Amino acid sequence: MSRTPDLTPLPPVEDRPRTSGLRTSHLPRWTPWATAVGSVAAGCAIGLGAGLDSEVQWGLIAAVLFVAGTYGLAASVEGRRQARDRVATSIVWLAFIVAVIPLASLVQETVRRGVKVLDPYFLSHSMGTVADAEPGGGIYHAIIGSLEQVGLATLISVPLGLLTAIYLVEYGRGKLARTVTFFVDVMTGIPSIVAGLFILSLMLIFKMEPFGFAGSLALSILMIPVVVRSTEEMLKLVSNELREASLALGIPKWRTILKVVLPTSIGGITTGVMLAVARIAGETAPVLLLVWGASTINMDPFSGAQSSLPLYIYQQYANSGGSDAAYNRAWAAALTLIAFVMILNLAARGVARWKAPKTGR
Repeated sequence: MSRTPDLTPLPPVEDRPRTSGLRTSHLPRWTPWATAVGSVAAGCAIGLGAGLDSEVQWGLIAAVLFVAGTYGLAASVEGRRQARDRVATSIVWLAFIVAVIPLASLVQETVRRGVKVLDPYFLSHSMGTVADAEPGGGIYHAIIGSLEQVGLATLISVPLGLLTAIYLVEYGRGKLARTVTFFVDVMTGIPSIVAGLFILSLMLIFKMEPFGFAGSLALSILMIPVVVRSTEEMLKLVSNELREASLALGIPKWRTILKVVLPTSIGGITTGVMLAVARIAGETAPVLLLVWGASTINMDPFSGAQSSLPLYIYQQYANSGGSDAAYNRAWAAALTLIAFVMILNLAARGVARWKAPKTGR
């Protein structure tokens, strides 16, 4: 039985891997690390020799040398095609490092400054009668306010966002679905101050005083489109074969959504909700407009002014008068807020793994 000959053209000679006998030449696994170390050393030497004071300039020189060195070594040993592949990989790693360095620097600086006053007393006491420029006081009232305001906003936003996403994916057709999608896209780009002004206008119409739930309403306006978009994308990833198999067994569509579609995508939905919570947990403008802030503990979000962690940080910086005590409290509150968001994300990952559908024994 004759076989059709393979007529695929071979790559140019310079793009083919170098061979020695029957073996193809490859760079050792430690080559990228050695190239990186050499590039950093050469970048520092060039920066010092040229009198460059900025470490950023040294880093840029080292990055260029790393990419050039990677290409030169790979091209001489493995061929130009593999060299281009290694250069692309190197650029991806450099982009990752550039993105991580500011984040690591921010966390390091927040931890270094925040641990100065972060202790059980700081977490369990309010400011009370302590002036902003005086030492002492704590963030207990701000923690209570943040938990209540973000919690109420989540209770409002998650059901609305989830049901809207289910409608758009499972039922939405025609003008209504397109209109809902358009307004969700518009709401995604609404500045937080605009959401606060909208709720503030309603409060002025009904002659209402500042209270915590008003801040929750503004935060929910910011949170709903994020929940809708993330949930919509997760529902679209569920295979249509799963829906069709369930419907073929005579199961109603609403039960298919409840028992098949949602459990399959629960991991992504939970992650999206936590991202939305992290999005609103650091908002200051709506809280400043609608809640005003208070230095004492207020457990009732439906009556009276409340504080929150972002608002507390802003007020400590704005009213510090150059006091180190106020600055230290602001950094400690920022560290607490970062820890709060981190715990939420870890909890979301745990819930997603627990509720994810099991594929084997």
